[in-house]
Amino acid sequence: MHYRTLRLFAVAGIFLLVACADHAPALPTASALAVKTADSGPDSRPFEVWLVDQSNSFGRAYGGTIHIWDGSDLMGEAASAARQTAVVDLAGITAARCMEATGALPVRPHMLAFNSTQSHAVLSFVASGRVVVFDARTREPAACLRVPPGTGGARQAHAAIPSPDDSYILITNQNGKQLERIRTDYATNSYVHAMAATLNLATCTTPSGQPCQSPALRPDNAPICPPISRTGNYAWVTLRGGGLFVVDTRATPKRTIGEYDQTTVHPNGCGGNDVGGHMYINWGGGTASNLTEFDVYQFPLGGYSATNLPNTPAPRRVFSADGEPFRDSHRMLPTRDGRYLWAFDRGTNVTEILEGNTGAHIGTVDLRSALSTDPTPDLAELSPSGNRIFMTLRGPNPLSGDPHVSTGSTPGLGILQVQAGGRGGVMKAIVPISNRDAAGVERADPHGIQVRRR
Repeated sequence: MHYRTLRLFAVAGIFLLVACADHAPALPTASALAVKTADSGPDSRPFEVWLVDQSNSFGRAYGGTIHIWDGSDLMGEAASAARQTAVVDLAGITAARCMEATGALPVRPHMLAFNSTQSHAVLSFVASGRVVVFDARTREPAACLRVPPGTGGARQAHAAIPSPDDSYILITNQNGKQLERIRTDYATNSYVHAMAATLNLATCTTPSGQPCQSPALRPDNAPICPPISRTGNYAWVTLRGGGLFVVDTRATPKRTIGEYDQTTVHPNGCGGNDVGGHMYINWGGGTASNLTEFDVYQFPLGGYSATNLPNTPAPRRVFSADGEPFRDSHRMLPTRDGRYLWAFDRGTNVTEILEGNTGAHIGTVDLRSALSTDPTPDLAELSPSGNRIFMTLRGPNPLSGDPHVSTGSTPGLGILQVQAGGRGGVMKAIVPISNRDAAGVERADPHGIQVRRR
């Protein structure tokens, strides 16, 4: 079908979806306004929350949905009644753009990120290997790119992270076992896949002369997440089978300047934050090989060199809950001042709180409440004022992550009130979302989430 025809159908579909869901913003009550004033904090600029439902669009085998709320509706006592200000059906204009640009449709939207100015959003489609760049103001796709096939012809865009200086997007092609880079110019909407910069993690050789992937050192080099330093020069690339690479992200091709094996760094790392002069990264369950792991490592930000011995500079394991059942550390989030780190566990419905400078364990917050006995928190972002955390809560039919840890009972947006300056918190509200199929089965499965300041 021609792109223009698809676009007309897409626009009509979006208007119909919005009309049926009655997405007019709810009027705040007087008590809600009072709480908003109290919660406004040092940064009360307008903002909105974007949440990605990775389940297919209704009646389709592709697509997905982005739900958007005005931040002011999420900051008061009436937050659970907040209604979306926009709903973007990814089977519409986005699918048409991807079909036109890549010859295939986007499937399973997974990770969402904004560039530094928040003028554009970057969304990875893990199942189909697509990366879509959106104009954040119009919420329409500016570009759709497809990662190339890697190991065994596989391709998956698990995560796509914009650099701090907005010069590139770093992509983990998970099953293709490649680390890729897109050159970006958001002002002109120019996005070029820099094929020469690709690092093949299945076939490369480390600076010490060892194979990047081998049964003894790193048995499965599917890259999961690539947290980037504040300078944008380095990325810490976590691996599904254990081990890690520190990579010079600006080199062509990208090159490893730090190599860690599976005995030093456990499998399935993901969440990473440059906080307190360190890079913190968590590791956990998610595959049948390590269903009972939960670790947080502290890496230095410097001291990496191709002349270093393997596993140096050495990381510190600052927290571990290995051996405890159903652990699955997936996201870490610093408080507004960076004093504390929250490490969310979607398997046991808790968050572990660490001190940002030292990594010392401060305490544990149980996220279960009368609102939900199995919220299953996945990804999370902080409000601009720093006193609320917005979380994606998984659904009963998860499309990613091992089902034993990623199955939740209340799909939607979780809102947590931060207490004691970041040392504690309590679940404040849940804003539900739903996507029932023709048989009435709930398919909603929230995953990506971001806060955008307007």
